[in-house]
Amino acid sequence: MHRRIEGRLVIATHNPGKLAEMRELLAPHGVEAVSAGELGLGEPEETGNTFAANAQIKAIAAAEAAKLPAFADDSGLVVDALEGAPGIYSARWAGPGKDFNTAMARIERLLQERNATALDKRKAHFVSALCVAWPDGHLEEVEARADGTLVWPPRGTAGFGYDPMFMPDGFDRTFGEMTAVEKHGLPPLGLGLSHRARAFVKLAEICLDRR
Repeated sequence: MHRRIEGRLVIATHNPGKLAEMRELLAPHGVEAVSAGELGLGEPEETGNTFAANAQIKAIAAAEAAKLPAFADDSGLVVDALEGAPGIYSARWAGPGKDFNTAMARIERLLQERNATALDKRKAHFVSALCVAWPDGHLEEVEARADGTLVWPPRGTAGFGYDPMFMPDGFDRTFGEMTAVEKHGLPPLGLGLSHRARAFVKLAEICLDRR
């Protein structure tokens, strides 16, 4: 049986971009969100081999440490021509300094080495796995994806991570060129384009009150 999210919720991330998106998605539901960073919680080692497994690791660790329900996302970019890389290692490709310009350049270099220059050879998708964990061990989990094409050079300064090189299917602008409302705003204001927004819609249907 699904469990509703009520009251205070820990957002198990130290990534400011993810934190901002999650807070915006949760705000209409009257949920008080506090981040793992604000609570001084550490970051657990992500040892899972799937997005869902790593989201679960982060949510459970935060729930146990804070004694509150915890909400975690594990997401990344999956590039067809790179056999699914960087995948669950998307953040690690940016290095300890979180330099996604270097990570995007690495992807482009690898695509060039594989002669993946035509748009039909540059297909990719973002995946977002969401997990809510309660201190008593109860879990709620959902997953969604956003399909698109990789462009070069990167375009736009909005968003974060690989957004400036990802152009979602059906659009001629990258996530980096879209406003926050366009990228992850939910109807009627936005289109809910992002992988995280799509996963959140699934989660809201089972765990959150409609407002």
